Amino acid sequence: MKKTEAPILKYSAKGRSVKIEDFLFRPPVEKGADEIARKVLADIQKRGDSAVLKYARQFDRAPSTLVKLRVNKAEIVTAKKMVDAPFKKAAKEAHKRIAQFAVAGLREDWKMPAPQGGWLGEKFVPLDRVGAYIPAGAAPLASTALMTLTLAQVAGVEERVACTPAGREGKVNPYILYALDLAGATEIYKVGGIQAIGAMAYGTKMIQKVQKIVGPGGPYVTAAKRLVYGEVALDMIAGPSEIAVLADEFADPAHVAADLLSQAEHGTGSEKALLVTTSEKLAKAVRVELEEQTQTLTRKKPIAKVLARGCILVVVPDIEKGIELCNRFAPEHMEVIVKGAERVAKKITTAGAIFIGPWTPEAVGDFAAGPSHVLPTGGTAAFFSGLTVEDFRRRVSLIHFKKGDLEETASVVEAFGRVETLDAHARSASIRLEK
Repeated sequence: MKKTEAPILKYSAKGRSVKIEDFLFRPPVEKGADEIARKVLADIQKRGDSAVLKYARQFDRAPSTLVKLRVNKAEIVTAKKMVDAPFKKAAKEAHKRIAQFAVAGLREDWKMPAPQGGWLGEKFVPLDRVGAYIPAGAAPLASTALMTLTLAQVAGVEERVACTPAGREGKVNPYILYALDLAGATEIYKVGGIQAIGAMAYGTKMIQKVQKIVGPGGPYVTAAKRLVYGEVALDMIAGPSEIAVLADEFADPAHVAADLLSQAEHGTGSEKALLVTTSEKLAKAVRVELEEQTQTLTRKKPIAKVLARGCILVVVPDIEKGIELCNRFAPEHMEVIVKGAERVAKKITTAGAIFIGPWTPEAVGDFAAGPSHVLPTGGTAAFFSGLTVEDFRRRVSLIHFKKGDLEETASVVEAFGRVETLDAHARSASIRLEK
């Protein structure tokens, strides 16, 4: 295979590199994906299940014999028998940690007194029906089943729907089925891509409409999610994976390279991998390691695509400049492998998740640590946050006034009603206080 080297670039206050600026700019939805997604979604709105089945055969490569999308109990039982014991043990451990983190993140209902005897507060109510998208094309992401529906289960959502593509034989990957069952999926459907998003957003005879769609996906899934926003709620824009590593001369180049490759191997070819370092020596050593380690990996071809167009190694004059660059990139995953990592990590303000110190590879966040690995991509970590248990609940404001509280605020209501020419608003308060 042709040797592909990631470029080593320099970033300084004197002038910004065009190549670095081009790398930092990446639209959250790829060009052309919107147009295709819009056509498929319109067809699903019009023709329902027949359109969903058509695109499942076209894009998922499902067999023509596939006419029932819902996974039955017998298929789940069969999948459980096919899954090896070590994976079952690992999945149960991951599920336990994810659930523990989710429970710790649950907010409690609360109240505060109003000045004249009433009270204000909030309550948190689980959504009724949510849908999780579980990728299974380039890689069967069994971990995503745990990182989505476990949170929904902890939140108290009663109907937990999963969509994941079937293979050529019309079967779902057994490891994904096992993980979905473990995570508490109440319905599982054999459909992926735009068609899965459309079915969950609009509803069909086979797949009832959900209230919210969560989960990552490739460019077309991401485009489809954005287009159905408003029909349903969404978690965030979660597309092709990204990683940034901020490292100094003390970092191990083999470890850094391994971490960069861990995200480059996902398989869409649109992944991004960024090294920011104060040491040119480290950057050169990492570049050598990237090439050598790639040769030992299964996914050489997709990795080569990322190394050619989605990976850069940037040398900065100091850690502060490195922090600035990383915050501008706003990565999905941010590793901090420098001296005083905790102190430096506090200055990273735009990242989906931060992995602190040399013993925290990004992969522990993907599979084992506890926080969900469903994180914002495409620079949207600057204004979106990763998936949490609270994404599966509604926050409802509570207001309970006594007469004294209304008397105290009536003049405020009347003033705004007058300025905004909303007489009825003002009267609804004043009429209660008329003698």
